[in-house]
Amino acid sequence: MKHILLTGATGFLGSHLLEALLTQGYKVTITKRSTSDTWRIDHLLERVSACDVDLVEIEEAFKAEKVDVVIHTACNYGRHGQHAHEVVETNLLFALKVLDAATFFNTDTFFNTDSLLPKYLNAYSLSKKHFAEWLKQRSQTIKVVNLKLEHMYGPKDDQTKLVPWLIKQLEQGVSRIPLTEGAQKRDFIYIDDVVSAYLVALHKADQLPEYTELDVGTGELTSVRDFVSAIFRVYESLNPGTATQLGFGDVPIRDGEMMAVEVDNSALKGLGWCVRTQKTVGLKNLFKVVQ
Repeated sequence: MKHILLTGATGFLGSHLLEALLTQGYKVTITKRSTSDTWRIDHLLERVSACDVDLVEIEEAFKAEKVDVVIHTACNYGRHGQHAHEVVETNLLFALKVLDAATFFNTDTFFNTDSLLPKYLNAYSLSKKHFAEWLKQRSQTIKVVNLKLEHMYGPKDDQTKLVPWLIKQLEQGVSRIPLTEGAQKRDFIYIDDVVSAYLVALHKADQLPEYTELDVGTGELTSVRDFVSAIFRVYESLNPGTATQLGFGDVPIRDGEMMAVEVDNSALKGLGWCVRTQKTVGLKNLFKVVQ
């Protein structure tokens, strides 16, 4: 079975990927920091090797045994007020260190986690697109699969993101949750379907060309208003009589806000992938964790 190096294993996507990879029998080495909060993967740590990249160079993760595949999910969204150079240090410079090491140690395939956001939207999207350009340039020396993700949701998500924030507001019983009009349209995809996209591409990697881009989304756009309202209905069904109101229109839409996203998942479907989680099921799963 292949040996996989997984970066960002302590994060939302990385933790779900780690569980799936171990379930399928892959040998996994993870990268993290010695100070990382490992609450999402504490139950898995005995089953993996770990490389603390703040204490040793990333090359150490490649030396003990050949790494067949890198799955790179580590990123900095810049949501906590980080400066642009801090975002770039993670999303571009650290990513290049991993790519350099993978190339030097003859790793077969590099799976990258990209975004469908426009290049110049913010420091995060710009840094991710810059790294994608480096991957294209290096794809003659290492096979690259670049997965461009839409809006993931599911259990164990980052509390600064829309869905966990909304649930926390509901749990706290606030009288009114301030929201935009919610006209923005997004492709909301459940985390299990994102993970299955990686697994399908991993299984088919030998059949892919030197550089492959895959849009990861359901292919259906939903307005933020409709999605938030659906979450509220699930919560209300579990907590009858809730007095919280959804304040659509209380917050102006940000300047430069992307009102819709284009997702073409035909290439991913061509590999045999399909959406398996109905939205109603995905939303109910959120509350199995928080209740």
